[in-house]
Amino acid sequence: MLGLPKGSLEESTIELFSKAGWQIVRSSRSYKPVFDDPELDGRFVRAQEMSRYVELGFFDCGLTGLDWVMENGSDVVSVCDLIYSRASAVSSRWVLAVPESSPIKSLKDLQGRRIATEVVNITRQFLDQHGIEAEVEFSWGATEVKVPELVDAIVELTETGSSLRANKLSILDTVLQTNTQLIANKSSWANPEKRKKIENIALLLGAALEARGKVGLKLNCPKSRLDALLGDLPALRKPTVSRLAEEDWVALETIMEEKIVREIIPILKAHGAEGIIEYPLNKVLL
Repeated sequence: MLGLPKGSLEESTIELFSKAGWQIVRSSRSYKPVFDDPELDGRFVRAQEMSRYVELGFFDCGLTGLDWVMENGSDVVSVCDLIYSRASAVSSRWVLAVPESSPIKSLKDLQGRRIATEVVNITRQFLDQHGIEAEVEFSWGATEVKVPELVDAIVELTETGSSLRANKLSILDTVLQTNTQLIANKSSWANPEKRKKIENIALLLGAALEARGKVGLKLNCPKSRLDALLGDLPALRKPTVSRLAEEDWVALETIMEEKIVREIIPILKAHGAEGIIEYPLNKVLL
């Protein structure tokens, strides 16, 4: 039984599973996905609730953020980190922010103030670690608009900080660095058959993420130019080199970052390469 995140991570999670080899079909009115794997069943639930349902055993495993595992205080197995989100391939941060015009310039200035956030427990733990007493209230959303009229500061999730800057907010400190995780129920993890399935899911999801931004490249090269070609292309230090029927030529195949291919192809051509093929990748296992 697999828990999939409903909401902002939903589309990117379905796409990730597709690249990993699992097709997930869903109805706009249903919270029950259909898998092309008879060993899998599941539900879509909010990431905020996922760790509780995994801990209770309704799900054998699920995907959610480290932040919600910590916020809920859930006793689960962290199987692997999966660095992806709705819009980017970087970790997110819960940050403490105040208006740029605020007199609050450091953490100690928060003493006795009011803070709004969705992660009340994480924020309270952070304040306790710094010896600060402040009132922390739960925010149902639109947290950025609550300062300075309703609260003195907020703790909000951000990837780049651009939304905070657009709202004229200044970051005081990072409360927590977070990313998506595959988590498992402890009893399910102790079951050899279920654990093997969960580990296979983790392996292939990780391979799909490793392939992100990479492409495969094939080409034929004159054998006499091979050393010079490899000397000019550090990205091709460990390509697969194969003999061709024509003894004076070799075939190369390698993986590289997609963003540098546009610079490499002209160099390949200058070394006499032919039959250059660029192809997308779904999974890369290191």
